[in-house]
Amino acid sequence: MNILELQHLKKYFASQKAVDDISLTAVQGQIFGLLGPNGAGKTTLIRMITGIFYPDEGQIFFDGKKFDPINDVGAIGYMPEERGLYKKMKIGEQTMYLAQLKGLSRKDAMARIKEWFIRFEMESWWNKKVEDLSKGMSQKLQFVTTVVHHPKLIILDEPFSGLDPVNSNLIKDEIFNLAKNGTTVIFSTHRMEQVEEICDHIVLVNKGKKILDGSVKQVKQDFKEHLFSIGTDAMPELTDHAPFSITGQKDNTYIVKIKEGKKPGEILQFLLQQGADIQSFNEILPSLNEIFIRQVGNTPAARQFETI
Repeated sequence: MNILELQHLKKYFASQKAVDDISLTAVQGQIFGLLGPNGAGKTTLIRMITGIFYPDEGQIFFDGKKFDPINDVGAIGYMPEERGLYKKMKIGEQTMYLAQLKGLSRKDAMARIKEWFIRFEMESWWNKKVEDLSKGMSQKLQFVTTVVHHPKLIILDEPFSGLDPVNSNLIKDEIFNLAKNGTTVIFSTHRMEQVEEICDHIVLVNKGKKILDGSVKQVKQDFKEHLFSIGTDAMPELTDHAPFSITGQKDNTYIVKIKEGKKPGEILQFLLQQGADIQSFNEILPSLNEIFIRQVGNTPAARQFETI
């Protein structure tokens, strides 16, 4: 079932095309990566999905019908990169207030808040103020306020910022649990290794346009360069009939490129016939980081990925 469908969305600011004819679909229970360099149009796209902006052209469908920002926003949880907590307000009161804004009764809100506070070991925080929390603690609180009303769609923008490894794994596990129970998660980040670990499907946008759309597995397959890693104590001398060429070597590991029209099994067959002792044989797939730099191009926006 499609929870979210965008059809030819466009949003312009003066002469800038912030979102330029983008279509995409997110299904129930999917962890969906919305990716791109700074200024690509991700934030504008998210603001249209959450009803903050109206598209200049195109349509949004939510949970099988045309998106109604007034009535449907209660079924969406949004955790922006710039956090929106009230610093002077007590944590318990603030979580209760935000849960009731999403339509929960005080009784239901209290039950769900207690459940999340216990799960995240936040029980002792109830009377603390947000300004007294560390960045990581604030991040956990923001996550709870985003999901406490059991939304059908959750949008998480850099959800692991400021978290230590233990709490990052805690949030990660909860994202998997939410998806397993049918919640669709849109995950936006610059951390490509997190995308590879967490997301089922990705869309890459740049300069307001969608330039990549597919499952993580399929995208990596589409951009592979037919490279393989071979571990052997001694690589035999290659003849013209060898089904591969050597492109690199480090210690006893060789990087080889299979020749056009050849199959991986032919590499193994050739090496065994030459008496090679093969210790490992693995296909090398490009990382998402490499793919995105390749797709976005050699620009300042692309080079930000190289430093992450």
